[in-house]
Amino acid sequence: MVKRQKKHSAKRGVNQGQNEGPEQAAKISPNTRYEYCSERLSPFGGLLALEKFMDAVKFREVFAEFYLPPGRTPDQGHYRAVYGILVLLFIGFTRLWHFQYIQTDPLVCALFGVARLPHMTTYWRCVASLGINQGKSLLLVMAALRERVWQLCGITYPVIHVNLDTTVETLFGDQEGGRKGHNPKNRGKMGFRPVMGFIEETREYLVGKLRKGATISGKEVAEVIRSIKKYLPACVKKVILRGDGEFISWDAVKAAEDEGHVYIFGNKACKPPFDPNTWYKARQNDSVEYNECWYKPTGWPKECRFVSMRVPGKKATTGNTQLELLKDGGYVHREFVTNHPGRPHQAIIDYDKRADCENQIGEVKREGLSAIPTRRFMNNYAYFQIVLLAYNIWRSFKMLAEHSEKQKRAQEKTAVSALSGIQDNTIRIARLKLLLIAAKLVTTGNTTKVKYSEHDSRAAGLFSFMEHLDGIRKRARPWFDGSLWQCRHMEVFRAQPIENSS
Repeated sequence: MVKRQKKHSAKRGVNQGQNEGPEQAAKISPNTRYEYCSERLSPFGGLLALEKFMDAVKFREVFAEFYLPPGRTPDQGHYRAVYGILVLLFIGFTRLWHFQYIQTDPLVCALFGVARLPHMTTYWRCVASLGINQGKSLLLVMAALRERVWQLCGITYPVIHVNLDTTVETLFGDQEGGRKGHNPKNRGKMGFRPVMGFIEETREYLVGKLRKGATISGKEVAEVIRSIKKYLPACVKKVILRGDGEFISWDAVKAAEDEGHVYIFGNKACKPPFDPNTWYKARQNDSVEYNECWYKPTGWPKECRFVSMRVPGKKATTGNTQLELLKDGGYVHREFVTNHPGRPHQAIIDYDKRADCENQIGEVKREGLSAIPTRRFMNNYAYFQIVLLAYNIWRSFKMLAEHSEKQKRAQEKTAVSALSGIQDNTIRIARLKLLLIAAKLVTTGNTTKVKYSEHDSRAAGLFSFMEHLDGIRKRARPWFDGSLWQCRHMEVFRAQPIENSS
């Protein structure tokens, strides 16, 4: 008797040439074999997008125009030396000696057209040749880059918030400029105390400098405030400054008023006489009360507006930190000096949005600010601005990636992709999405290609972003044709022809 074949045999589909279904999962074990391959592989596949981005904003021309080179010229030139450090920081390495890990990476080397990067000591010598003037000139480079990226993204903020703050950089050597000061994590240690200003709307670094470890003075704050306009895009017409009690002084207030800025500075230097009968609640059910008065602190030439909030509370102790209550019926007070046009509660609500500044400082530290490369203060001053430039490049990179994604969704009416919301991601997350993608460098004849795995889900987002960058590179940029506004820093480039590179 002949045995009949089962009607629903599992083998029938395979035998008839149909798809076998999903690929079987691979498995490795301690006994799995390993060997070399001849492929030129790199974990930094997103560097091609970085190169396209730099060409889209014409970063090399901006650098050449605004960077003030030192007297010593590196063998590879000023741009390639500084750009090499920027690439190192962009990748995620925070020490100059980390160059040894990328010295032969195919994509990194291909960026500079070399088979092998210079030894790390070359970049040490580059940093050792930099000084205060180079650091200040990099602020102009950042300003020009910011203006171009804002135009490419269609950003036209007429009003921005600038958050000022200082931080502590602990020193563990005998670096110049180190001072003992407020250092909650490493008490008694020497350190620097840099000051930084960030744009809240884009989270970009705007202005600042490396400082010696002493508490910042009113004159230094005034100097920073008076320099803000120089680094702003031309579309910005109004600035709202926010700083904690460290920044309150007559010098700071006068500088802000002279520059036409709205300011809100925390008050810890004086005790204004608030009328006890004028406290009010913003909402009936709230326990928080607000007040304001005009007061002339000791040494100030005129009265200024002070606003306050008070919250009923009890004395609380957490470890060695004690909340000190003012003798006003058991209330905790917060006070500010301001020229904010809103009522006291509106001014204080606006100030509280400044809290994100601490997150930005923390991110900058993780991206390399904590590294102190040399003993000389002038070298570290310049390196400080290089780190902040790398931080801003990442910010610009993310802004443009988000903009490209929004444009694509609007045109094709597609669903949310992997790049959606990338502007709000930390740099570490963005690095995983746009940079750390495995790629293969292939050279055939005179043609070089970068190939990505079709199995990597992140490749589609990277491809979409690079197509957007290629589109920018093929058309006239806004700062050339004046389609948005006349760039404050770009007059020198308007007379130059547009390169429609592919």
